[in-house]
Amino acid sequence: MLNKNAVRQNRGNDPDFQRDGVSHKKIDMQFEISQPQAMMAKTKLTIPDLIKRKRDKERVVMVAIADFLMAGWAERAGVDVIGVGDSLSMVTYGHETTLPVTLEQMIEHTKAVRRGAPNTFILACLPYGTYSTRDQAVENAQIMMKDCGADAIKIQGGRDMFDTIQAMSKAGLPVMSHVGLAPHFVHKFGGFKMQGRTAEDALKIIDDGKAVQEAGAYGFEIEAVPYEVGKAADEAVDIFTFSIGAGAYGNCQLLNGADLVGAFDSFKPKFAKRYGNVSEVATNALKAYCEDVRSSKFPDAEHSYKMKEEELQKLKAILKEV
Repeated sequence: MLNKNAVRQNRGNDPDFQRDGVSHKKIDMQFEISQPQAMMAKTKLTIPDLIKRKRDKERVVMVAIADFLMAGWAERAGVDVIGVGDSLSMVTYGHETTLPVTLEQMIEHTKAVRRGAPNTFILACLPYGTYSTRDQAVENAQIMMKDCGADAIKIQGGRDMFDTIQAMSKAGLPVMSHVGLAPHFVHKFGGFKMQGRTAEDALKIIDDGKAVQEAGAYGFEIEAVPYEVGKAADEAVDIFTFSIGAGAYGNCQLLNGADLVGAFDSFKPKFAKRYGNVSEVATNALKAYCEDVRSSKFPDAEHSYKMKEEELQKLKAILKEV
């Protein structure tokens, strides 16, 4: 068993404890994490902040993330809002749609993200089948808020979900919704297809946004619509809107974290821009590891623990007597 006292170090007078503008903070007895000091001072946004940014036409950055590790990256990078979306059903669990993910899974992923990004606004999504009635929606949203540390809850739907959104709002829940290509209705749409192609369909999306606001929501996502429709939907309301594949209008842009860092390479949506190639970097790293292990290059002395010489000699003497 690991002797925790043996690996603790007193860094009180260690000049390396703070270096290169980076503070090294102890957690859980023996481990350290490094965070830029600027990020340690980050202030979490609130719903009034988001509404004000909409009014002031100040841009907001949002990323969909499902795990502790990437949540920490996002907070250090200065991301404003993290959405814990049920797209993790596809990205993390390999399902073909978002429908299979459960409430329990969403709760655990939201907890992990909160631990990774304690100072970032988190919008947690209720998964498919967990807000079919008003009472069910309120109950499950309350669970998410209490258990996960979320700052707001998102469901999907517009005018057709008016009563549910209103019930959640009246229950004191900070609720948002999702119009356009709402993945919970993927089978109704015949797949993941752009919405709002016709003037009639565009008017429905705009009306959905208005209904979401009228019902008491604080914001909504606009997904996979022509940029003209995204602009009209955003301008039709005063509440916070965030766009994923709906053009540059509005004050908030959303991308899936796995898409933008290049970790998810099964397919790339048209609207997703890759800013990195994590998949290639990780694959090459794993290949190098495999080669080093098979050629006995790893582990080497640098990556191995060593006994003190006197203790080693004692051990050898004991083993000879056995």
